Amino acid sequence: MSADGPRRHGVARVLSKLGLASRTVAAGWVRDGRVAVHGRVVRDPEFPVVQGRDALAVDGRPVAASERLYVALHKPRGLVTTTRDERGRDTVYRCFDGAGLPWLAPVGRLDKASEGLLLFSNDPEWAARLTDPATGPDKTYHVQVNQPPDDALLARLVAGSRVDGEHLAAKSAVLLRSGGKTAWLAIVLAEGRNRHIRRLLEAEGVGVRRLVRVAIGGLELGDLGAGQWRPLDAADRAQLGGGHPPVSATPRRPPR
Repeated sequence: MSADGPRRHGVARVLSKLGLASRTVAAGWVRDGRVAVHGRVVRDPEFPVVQGRDALAVDGRPVAASERLYVALHKPRGLVTTTRDERGRDTVYRCFDGAGLPWLAPVGRLDKASEGLLLFSNDPEWAARLTDPATGPDKTYHVQVNQPPDDALLARLVAGSRVDGEHLAAKSAVLLRSGGKTAWLAIVLAEGRNRHIRRLLEAEGVGVRRLVRVAIGGLELGDLGAGQWRPLDAADRAQLGGGHPPVSATPRRPPR
């Protein structure tokens, strides 16, 4: 509490912090006149309220914090990581159809062509810690490339390259196996930027055939099938504290 009293936040932000909806959706509720504060309808998403003190209601029903839920999904290729897509493409939420889950937001993202471990939660503070470069865990990927790498290439991936004005680098890059004209790499990122691995490899003239995120911190994708999800318990969440699992010499076969 500050010297001026409890800290106030916009009502849409508070509804999101309570795990009821994304901030954008909550702002829409407010503008549509569905949200009341102490029985009075407000239409300004920035209307100041104190979480836990002011009485909020949506559609006439009092608001309480949603039970916190943490979920791991094996994202398949071909789905976009967004709540809704303006181009009408299938999103990752297709995997939750019929599950009756509360509102969940992606914790980070994977691009449409990528697959693997993707987290969801209605706990925005937990999600912010995981996605903050200063506090978030490493992320491990198995990447099939279109040419066997040499040691010099692997070293350059760790040293990094300037790509589109950004310095992109891997924390580590290890050859898992090679055969013919392709190879599998294990690449660990301390910080993931938009299409980070693909852009880093493209800068070296290397094409990506498959990209699978196999671990976040110590939490592994394991045997979770493409499109399948499972809730995370306290032990799972503890695995997200940092570090990454040992890199297997034989990468898990990517889903078809």
